[in-house]
Amino acid sequence: MKPIVAIVGRPNVGKSSLFNAIVGKKKALVEDFPGVTRDRNYADVTYEGKQFVIVDTGGFFVHAEEPILKEIKKQVDIAIDEADIIIATFDGKEGLNPLDNELVSYLRKLKKPVLYAVNKIDHPSHAPKINDFYALGGKLYPISAEHGLGIYDLLDDIVAKFGEIQTKEEDETTPNYHARVVVLGKPNVGKSSIINCILGIERAIVSEVAGTTRDSIDSEVLYNNKRYLFIDTAGIRRKAKISLKLEKFSVFSALRSLDNADVAVLVVDAEEGVKEQEQKIAQLIKERGKGLIIIINKWDKVEKNEKTEPFYVAMIKKTLPFVDFAPLLFTSAKTGKRINAIFPLIDDVAKALKTRVSTGILNRIIMELQERNPLPVYKGRRIKIFYGTQQDVSPPFFVLFANYPEAIPQSSIKYIENRLREYYPFTGTPIKIVVRKKR
Repeated sequence: MKPIVAIVGRPNVGKSSLFNAIVGKKKALVEDFPGVTRDRNYADVTYEGKQFVIVDTGGFFVHAEEPILKEIKKQVDIAIDEADIIIATFDGKEGLNPLDNELVSYLRKLKKPVLYAVNKIDHPSHAPKINDFYALGGKLYPISAEHGLGIYDLLDDIVAKFGEIQTKEEDETTPNYHARVVVLGKPNVGKSSIINCILGIERAIVSEVAGTTRDSIDSEVLYNNKRYLFIDTAGIRRKAKISLKLEKFSVFSALRSLDNADVAVLVVDAEEGVKEQEQKIAQLIKERGKGLIIIINKWDKVEKNEKTEPFYVAMIKKTLPFVDFAPLLFTSAKTGKRINAIFPLIDDVAKALKTRVSTGILNRIIMELQERNPLPVYKGRRIKIFYGTQQDVSPPFFVLFANYPEAIPQSSIKYIENRLREYYPFTGTPIKIVVRKKR
């Protein structure tokens, strides 16, 4: 799981400006008056090869009385609770404020690393302004979020703490799951109902109102002496239909759950079929290298004859051709029909994700490709793939070495993938192939 870093502070100290400086682009709304950011704003960040999630929050009052301030505090409390590291942000131009002392006292009660960023130190001559903040008792990071000053020093110490966080997590006893399975799809397609049917209890709230599940819910299942973790998620809507920040957080939470899963189950409403949103979700699953099973749910509502299922199979293949490796399962969470058939599929996909290919077979396929379909000429020379090797699993990742990687036709890459699938049962598993120049 990626570490989470939350930026907190009283209103108008420059939290969103710091967020934008770390993200590297203007993602949060920044204005020079308090109260602009009310909800949490999330972004993925990569720094020095380390990945983490940065969270912007609204102005924090420890003793909030007004209804809107109470709601903002509730959102900040959630961000603080889920964060691994906290950046307490202060206004260096204004100086130490009593509200800053309240915030620090509040944060000291938490058993989490807190870094003190004194913002708006826009020039080296402003450095004396941080003197007041030494009374807080921690290491200070003088920064200018607006001008990007001091940000790297802050980031260096943030990523240095990731090792401590990971060590702590490794010390904790965590179940050894046969597979972690995330259930994704649009709102109201029956994701929670499927999990409840598997569990036999109402672990998640099931409702006909779209969007009931706001955050991800984990459920452990023991089946045939194997332990599985099922993760129910809120429905991922089209961006044009996301009107509430809470809905945006639901999407973020679903994508985080996908990152932490082995296998993704994409649920499609049998009555509606595959639409643009299912295509986008399937693409996200493939890009993240996760195993994929497609469930056609609400099968009980479809009038059927001997041609119905083949028609749906053809429809899925036509509308989702880029994940044609995914097995299909027709279910009814309402009646329980075929629900338990998901477990053998999960086992097959989980096994396929860890498949290692014989180097001999891989290079035989490469030779076969060039004998049957000679690669084109580029810059006056014949393109040649010299050899290939498998570098990783989950998903299977192959590297090919060639004289002109940039000129390898995509059709040749697809040929190699298809032949690999003929040799090995890569059920529900994307295959990643990259071409590099032979040195």
